[in-house]
Amino acid sequence: MSNNKNKNKFIRLLNYSGNYKYLTIIGCVFSALSTICLLVPFIYIWNVVNALLMVAPDFAKAQNIETYAFNAFLFAALAILLNFIGLMGTHLSAFKNEKNMKDAAIKHLLKLPQGYFSNHTSGGLRKIIDFSTGRTEGFLAHQIFDLTGAIVTPIAFLIILFSFDYLLGLICLIPIILCFVFMYPMFSKESQNIMEQYQIYLERMNAEAVEYVRGIPVTKAFQQSVFSFKNFMIAIKNYGKFSANYSLSTQLPMTAFTVSINGFFALLIPAGILLAGSLVDIKFLSNFIFYVIFTPICAVMMNRVMMVSQDWMMASHALDSIEAILNEKPLVEASNPQKPKNHSIEFEGVYFDYETTDSNKANNESADSDEYILNDINLKINENESVALVGPSGSGKTTIASLIPRFWDVKKGSIKVGDVDVRDISTKELMDNVSFVLQNTTLFKDSIYKNVAIGRKGASREEVQKALSLAQCDDIIDELPDGIDTVIGSEGTYLSGGQQQRISLARAILKDAPIIILDEATALADPENEYMIQKAISEITKEKTVIMIAHRLSTVKNVDKIYVIDNGRIVEEGNHDSLVESEGPYSKMWIEFNQAIQWKVKSGGK
Repeated sequence: MSNNKNKNKFIRLLNYSGNYKYLTIIGCVFSALSTICLLVPFIYIWNVVNALLMVAPDFAKAQNIETYAFNAFLFAALAILLNFIGLMGTHLSAFKNEKNMKDAAIKHLLKLPQGYFSNHTSGGLRKIIDFSTGRTEGFLAHQIFDLTGAIVTPIAFLIILFSFDYLLGLICLIPIILCFVFMYPMFSKESQNIMEQYQIYLERMNAEAVEYVRGIPVTKAFQQSVFSFKNFMIAIKNYGKFSANYSLSTQLPMTAFTVSINGFFALLIPAGILLAGSLVDIKFLSNFIFYVIFTPICAVMMNRVMMVSQDWMMASHALDSIEAILNEKPLVEASNPQKPKNHSIEFEGVYFDYETTDSNKANNESADSDEYILNDINLKINENESVALVGPSGSGKTTIASLIPRFWDVKKGSIKVGDVDVRDISTKELMDNVSFVLQNTTLFKDSIYKNVAIGRKGASREEVQKALSLAQCDDIIDELPDGIDTVIGSEGTYLSGGQQQRISLARAILKDAPIIILDEATALADPENEYMIQKAISEITKEKTVIMIAHRLSTVKNVDKIYVIDNGRIVEEGNHDSLVESEGPYSKMWIEFNQAIQWKVKSGGK
């Protein structure tokens, strides 16, 4: 994309059509020809009027009326045919453009690190891709076609204006000039920026509307309707305030534009009366009638120019949104990829922050907690060893685990898997070595079988069934109408959070990766499902290198080593017994955890 960045934005947009872009050019040519053909019937209409006036009041003597009428019809029909052919060309190019743009965005997303999707929701990305490509498709299919006609029309219009009566032509030219003068401020660079801001305010309001609707059951249950409506109301007010200010700022030029575009008759009729004088000149009268009939085309033309300019602003913003995705840089692949020697994991002096760049801080030896999310992380996990990361929310536990499979690259230090820096391991090799079981499970609206089979390409049906059984999913499958072929979300078939987690565990069991990352795997489970999940975890972690992240300390007390994370640093490490005896941060967490699970709901008022 860097090579294209300096190109004209319209050319960049058109390039997404590939060779089909020539259909856009051909379509625009046909639009120009169609526009000219649409103007020709007016000349024949003038010829009819002129022929009738020359023999008035004996109109029967008028000559060539049928010829003029036929020619007018012929050119009108030709204009419609050219218009149809031109639109076919621009539509084919636009459809190809939309397809290629979506393909480019989606293929590029597949190259981006997993961390990118933590900061960009799937709904937001889908909206950008669908909405933006829809905008550009509409512009290329329709508006660029109209724009060509809008450019050709004034040229042909001016030629025709001065072909009959140059004085009346000059008079009709005045409103056209005024229209362009008043229209220009509305389509300046400043107006383009305002249009982009308008889109932002509109998107924010729509997003808040969606969140408000989704949260209605919760807000009603807790009687918090006023509070929950606050953010939505603020978004509405901000959008309304911005729209009102923008409308007021364009009130004067828009009013002047509207007056100018409808000002032909205000100038033309008085001028015609003055120029005609006391004598009635048949030729002048026929010319005058022609201008009265012909000039309303200008109003249509100027409105079309204004609308196309506005549509281009929106298409331009849509193109920027797509290119923002395409300009995201994927992680650099290893030029000489190596394979891990074993399945150990080691962090050496790791510093990390989501916002900073390598060049800004990679060489900063005096980094502190104010600059990074993770600070000087040093830990070693031996092959087939299980460790736990514990600590308060936001301390950096998940971030540490996410750096192992290169969701992001570290800013300083290194992470090694099997004594090889993860940056020197190919993405495929690294992902083949790591399985994830996350708190927020993602299951597709597809069959249980296909949801699990995605864990390993080419897995047989028997292997999928075995993985489900090892993940303690037999009771789930038995209750479903079509067993493992049941489609999740269809015909009222839904799974609880704990059941979804067990299906996700089956996927990880099938993958059979040597390194397992468990991030709050039991957080959303009820007691029964938690018990089943724990049994499944004991199966999945056999002879594996395991990293567990948990707030329920009872689930990690038997691991080989526990790392206590606070404020992006390792503040304590050891096994459960030694950490409890040390009376440090972990010991306090353990006491608080035990007090929490012993709380009872008491009856009575005391």
